[in-house]
Amino acid sequence: MIESLAHITRLIRPQLLRMLKAYLMPVLVCISVSLLLNLTSLSQSNGSIPYKSQEVSEIDGIPVLIKHLPEWQAVRGRTTFAKSIPELQLTLGERPLLDLIDFSAGTEAVSANYDAGTLLIIEYTSPQGSIDADTKFTAALADGDDDTIVYRRIGNYNVLVFNASDKSAADALLDQVKYEKQIQWLGDNPFILSAERAFVLTTSDVFMSTAMVIVFGASGAIVVGIFAGYIFFVFRDGKRSKQRQFSDAGGMTRLNLDGFTPDVLPERVSKTRNL
Repeated sequence: MIESLAHITRLIRPQLLRMLKAYLMPVLVCISVSLLLNLTSLSQSNGSIPYKSQEVSEIDGIPVLIKHLPEWQAVRGRTTFAKSIPELQLTLGERPLLDLIDFSAGTEAVSANYDAGTLLIIEYTSPQGSIDADTKFTAALADGDDDTIVYRRIGNYNVLVFNASDKSAADALLDQVKYEKQIQWLGDNPFILSAERAFVLTTSDVFMSTAMVIVFGASGAIVVGIFAGYIFFVFRDGKRSKQRQFSDAGGMTRLNLDGFTPDVLPERVSKTRNL
């Protein structure tokens, strides 16, 4: 029995190998080719991205921070987008102020050369990071004697102008930097109205809602009272209609002085009295 099984196995094994080669090899080849094509497309797509930023324009893929430079299209050829201190040092050189920038949390910076000086815009990932950097920059500039550096915090941007020969020109350049973020409110925009008008509208809404609550509450109480009184009247009227004689006592126990109130003695007692 064992020898026959071994003989059958030796006969079937070549056929199985041929079937595997005939059917599995094309499948494996197709899978390998598809994987290579996917890897190639991913590498091409990653290589085609010029910048990697936390906020990129959906139209052209340019970081929004670059577009906040004054006349960014005109200075695009001499613009540097950086996410580390060494990248900034390539264009700005080694400056003590650059060491105060913390890029560990995803901070981004962009610099460009203008006639008034070299503009540097730094964007932190949180307002607290921008406030901390503002404290550091202000303290460092207060201790130093370099008049060629002009600093200002604009929104959550920390903006510096290096090599500024004219402070008024540097201030004019800083005035052109706008901190613009697109905010979409889930409800109504609370800042679309002035504070006075919003207060008046809110007060009027509260007054109207209070008056409506009082009116509807009083109306509901009146309707409920009328309905309850009507039901009570019908119930008492039906009960009164079942009485054989009228009693002005309303069903209470009273002395039968006038002889009009019927006896309410039990039937057993009344039968005994009749006997």
